[in-house]
Amino acid sequence: MHLEVLVEDQSGKKMLDALVPKIIDPAHTSRVHAYKGIGRIPKGLKAKSAPERRILMDQLPRLLQGYGNAFSKYPKSYLAHVAVVCDLDDSNLQALSKQLRNILAGCKKKPATEFCFAIEEGEAWLLGDRVAVETAYPRAKKNILQSYRYDSICGTWETLADAVYPGGSVALKQKGWQAVGHEKSKCLRR
Repeated sequence: MHLEVLVEDQSGKKMLDALVPKIIDPAHTSRVHAYKGIGRIPKGLKAKSAPERRILMDQLPRLLQGYGNAFSKYPKSYLAHVAVVCDLDDSNLQALSKQLRNILAGCKKKPATEFCFAIEEGEAWLLGDRVAVETAYPRAKKNILQSYRYDSICGTWETLADAVYPGGSVALKQKGWQAVGHEKSKCLRR
């Protein structure tokens, strides 16, 4: 089996690069592709931005059609799948799931596809292992880590930054989104 994983950002890719090999059988292959943000599903399911901008939802109709075409050339005994992983953020789960299924339904050749949602953000994986966070960041603010409620909608990456980054999420946001992404990736590695 081969698995193509599409994820909305570089920190998500780094996390999935570490997790996917632990989840799937070593006999299978996988590739994780990072995009530069989630974006929006385009009206009429036609991409509005150039592919090099690499915005996940904007490119998704084209990507799924391309995977469907490519996978249809594989022998039937070879299983190939696409997993689209995205943060739910403020979106409605049922509405977004329906929109994504509609994109897949519009493909002439449909690749085997799963849509996977982090209820808020992928950083919940990091906060889910408090011992690992405290080991990586011995000076982490324990009161902030203890206040985190699993599977809550609470600004997960901000909570993590407030616990481990000097000046917290406010100081990190002032450095810009590229710095935020870099720090998320750094947290994952640690």
